[in-house]
Amino acid sequence: MKSWRRSGSTFDIPGKTRRLNELDRELSDPDLWNNAGRARQVTQEAGSLRRIVEDYQALQGDASGLEEMLEIASDEERGLLAEEQAAIQTRVDDLYRETLFTMKHADAPAIVRVKSGAGGTESQDWAGMLTRMFMRWAERRGYKVELLDQQDGEQAGVVSAEFIIRGEKAFGMLAPEHGVHRLVRVSPFDSNNRRHTSFASVDVVPEVPEEEINIHIPDSDLRRDVFRSQGAGGQGVNTTDSAVRLTHIPTGIAVASQVTRSQIKNHEIALQILKQRLYDIEMRKREEEEAKARGEQKRIEWGSQIRSYVLDKQYVKDHRTGLMKHNPDEVLDGDLDDLMWAGLEWMAGKRAAEDAGDDE
Repeated sequence: MKSWRRSGSTFDIPGKTRRLNELDRELSDPDLWNNAGRARQVTQEAGSLRRIVEDYQALQGDASGLEEMLEIASDEERGLLAEEQAAIQTRVDDLYRETLFTMKHADAPAIVRVKSGAGGTESQDWAGMLTRMFMRWAERRGYKVELLDQQDGEQAGVVSAEFIIRGEKAFGMLAPEHGVHRLVRVSPFDSNNRRHTSFASVDVVPEVPEEEINIHIPDSDLRRDVFRSQGAGGQGVNTTDSAVRLTHIPTGIAVASQVTRSQIKNHEIALQILKQRLYDIEMRKREEEEAKARGEQKRIEWGSQIRSYVLDKQYVKDHRTGLMKHNPDEVLDGDLDDLMWAGLEWMAGKRAAEDAGDDE
């Protein structure tokens, strides 16, 4: 049980308690409730912190009681207490994982965009494999996937795909997947069986509540295109030009929706997703400006290569955490949890180091 006693520093309960007290003071301010977006944000953060602090305190009491019993127990009684020890360790592990969700909007649905890199069919096939990987991961967890747009490659895979994954802490779990993913394999499209390297980018943003996004986009900043929805064939194919693509002219960001048969509804969905992406860019800019004001020199990690999938040598390696998996077929079939939890630990450690720098 000594490891449990040391775990208080891992959970940073004093720091979380201080933050919870700050939020409780804000919640007691009547003016807060005039801002629905901020009130929701404060309530969610306070609820999450309160759950962690209270669970830690309950675990601390249960672990101390068990430790006292173990000190006076006979060998036979110790055996009977082994199951209770295991149960407490499981609760500790679950609570530790809860503390890893340090990003904003961890509970929100995740808007995921997979885009193929240069390389034609090779990279498009890779983007298609990644799209399937994330959808299979969501399916394994019982999450819902809503496909917003998909541009198929000419021979295989996709040029790009955008979808929303809805489920418990969907954005929190998927946040570490943001970045460039690299594939190395003997190409099935090369008649000479040569080894190819392909890249695809994965962009993950939270679906932020609409009232929290105070963004107005003038019509003059938008280009609107309509096109026919793509489908796999059969009676369900939409044969009308109902799909909508919106391009934000100042930034070049393009978002499409072909979810419904209604052009008006697809326009509304695409506009909302576009606002989400512009909001995410604005939040990132603010974080960078705050870091500069504090004198921090941050590494530029946007779009960096985060993971390699080397199929001919049968491994997947995450370049941030060093974690290697030797079951690439299973990873590509959605077995991502180990990689995601390691990524969350890396993100939490990075955030903690930055916060420690603020205190110096």
